[in-house]
Amino acid sequence: MPDFSQRSNEKELMDEEDISFEEFHDCLKGLERINHLTLAYRPTLHWLRPWVENHKRLFVLDVASGGGDMLRQIVEKWPARVTPKAGYHLVGVDLNPWSKKSAESWPQPPAIRYETADVFAFEPDQPIDIVISSLFTHHLTDKQIVDFLRWMDRRACKGWFINDLHRHPIPYYFIRAATALFSRNRLIRNDAAVSVARALTVADWQRLINKAELNGDVRVQWFFPFRLCVSCNKEAPIR
Repeated sequence: MPDFSQRSNEKELMDEEDISFEEFHDCLKGLERINHLTLAYRPTLHWLRPWVENHKRLFVLDVASGGGDMLRQIVEKWPARVTPKAGYHLVGVDLNPWSKKSAESWPQPPAIRYETADVFAFEPDQPIDIVISSLFTHHLTDKQIVDFLRWMDRRACKGWFINDLHRHPIPYYFIRAATALFSRNRLIRNDAAVSVARALTVADWQRLINKAELNGDVRVQWFFPFRLCVSCNKEAPIR
């Protein structure tokens, strides 16, 4: 039985193995289905709502954007507003070049583009208003998370939002059983439960936030079912 009192350091197959594009792409498609079933997009869309509804222009950067499903959800939620003509630009950046290839295999709204880069070295062509990430921080060590928090604090002009898992026995055993029954992709069958074991608790987040010495209104919130999200508004989203 895993020790849920601390983060697991077990590596995920997706981070470690030489995987074919076909298997990688199939994994991302499977994760998108899981995200829909577990209401995983809802916290990010909820936080973004006042920004989108009260700002004519926004540059949103999605860190570790994977197959691009979070950015597509944003466009689907506000199709008339989130367009280049309206001043909206959504950029997904991911270190794995197959993420860009996978994301671009879907129909592409004109407001979205994808880049392959290490986010810490990424230099966009305009200031970043909003930084978002989904299911990214559990891949990082505690030190890397502190570095990421500080990076977002420096680069996001208006605010940032982290959407990730909550380390807890209930989601761990649920996702392990569900993926064993319903997924044939070995990456999902192995990595889904490992991701929960690698995730953080509220106490973990508070410790790392304090260590990062961030500016602004930083909040840790729990969302059903078993999502922990961390946000910072550097200015009021409603003008």
